[in-house]
Amino acid sequence: MTGAGYAVLVLLALLLLGTGFLLGRRTARPVRTSDVGTPVEHATFETLHTASLAAPPLRAGLTEESARRSARRLRSLLGTDALCLTDRDRVLVWDGAGEHHGRHVMDQVRDLLASGRDTAFRSDCDDLDCPLRWAVAVPLTVDNRVLGTLIAYAPRESAVLARAAGEVARWVCVQLELAELDRSRTQLIEAEIRALRAQISPHFIFNSLAAIASFVRTDPERARELLLEFADFTRYSFRSHGDFTTLADELHSIDQYLALVRARFGERLLVTLQVAPEVLPVALPFLCLQPLVENAVKHGLEGAVTSSRITISALDAGSEAEVVIEDDGTGMDPERLRHILRGEGGNSTGIGLLNVDERLRQVYGDDYGLVIETGIGAGMKITVRLPKYRAGVHGS
Repeated sequence: MTGAGYAVLVLLALLLLGTGFLLGRRTARPVRTSDVGTPVEHATFETLHTASLAAPPLRAGLTEESARRSARRLRSLLGTDALCLTDRDRVLVWDGAGEHHGRHVMDQVRDLLASGRDTAFRSDCDDLDCPLRWAVAVPLTVDNRVLGTLIAYAPRESAVLARAAGEVARWVCVQLELAELDRSRTQLIEAEIRALRAQISPHFIFNSLAAIASFVRTDPERARELLLEFADFTRYSFRSHGDFTTLADELHSIDQYLALVRARFGERLLVTLQVAPEVLPVALPFLCLQPLVENAVKHGLEGAVTSSRITISALDAGSEAEVVIEDDGTGMDPERLRHILRGEGGNSTGIGLLNVDERLRQVYGDDYGLVIETGIGAGMKITVRLPKYRAGVHGS
C-alpha cells in the first residue's frame, strides 16, 4: 500500500476514533483476521489497533518517556519515513530515518510554536542518500496552549500526508487533554482531602493532648494507650498515599477518634457500634466517614446537652454496604442543610458534608450521594451507600 493510500486509511480510522468507536472505556471483543472481509477493512482495523496501543503512553502527558513509547506507533499510523515529537523547548523523540535532521527541528518550528498553525517546509540536507526532503509540522494544543509539535517527514510533498498528520496530531491532543483531566482530578481529590484535614481542629488536637496529660499521674497506663491512639489517628489522617481506603481502616480510625473524645467528655458521650464483618473489605474514598462522625460529635455535644448517644452501623445490603451515622443532638434546619449541600454552608460543617457528598457522587454517581434526615432538635441521621465492587476503586 502506498504512503498516500495508508494516510487515507488513517483518516478513516481516526474518524472512527473521533466518533467513539475505539476510545470508549469498555474493552471490545478481539477482532480476528478471519472476521475482516476485505483488505481495506483489515488495514482499517490494523490502524485502529495501532492507535489503541499508542494511546496509553500519551495519557501520561507529553514527556520524553511518553513520546518515546508512542512515536513508533504514531509513525506506523502515518506510514511515513520519520516522525518527530517535540515540546516547546526540545526534541523529545525522533523515530525513523534521517535522525541528523533533528539538530535543526526547533529552529524550523519556532514560528509554529508561536502561532499555533500547521506549517510545511523543505528538509533538504547534504546527504544524497537521505530520503527526507519534505516535512509537515502540526501543533499539539491543549486548552489553547501549544505544548509541542508532531512532525512527519517524507521523500516528497504530499497533501494527503499533511491532512493525515493533522488528524493524528488532533487525536494526540485528545489523549493529552485526557491526561490533563486525570491530573486535574488528582489535584481536586488532593485539595478535597487537604480541606478535610484542615477540619481536624487545632482545638481537638490541643484538647486531646490535654486529656492525655490529665491521666499521666493518675492513670499512666491509660495515658500511654491514649497517646498511641492519638499517634495512630493522626498518622492515618495525614497519610500521603492512596485515594481510597477500606471500611475496616476507616472505622478503626473513627474508633481511635472516639476514644480521644471520650477521654475528654467521659460518660457524656455514649457510642454504639454495629459492624457486619463481611463489609469490612469494602473500598471507599479516603476520609469519607470520619468527617460525618466528627459532625455527629459536634452536634451531639454542643450547647447545654448533658449527654449524647451516637450510633454507627455498617451493614450488608446485598451488592452494597450501608453505613448509618446517627446522633440525638441538636439537629439542623432542613433548609440550612440544603444550602450546605449546594456549597453555601460557609463553615466547617458545610465543608465536611459537602465535600463527602461531592466525592461520593464523583466516584459512584449521583445515586450515591449522602441521604440526610434531620430537623431542629431532632438529631441527625446520615446514610451512606457503598457499592461492594466498583472498577477503579480499591482500598490501599
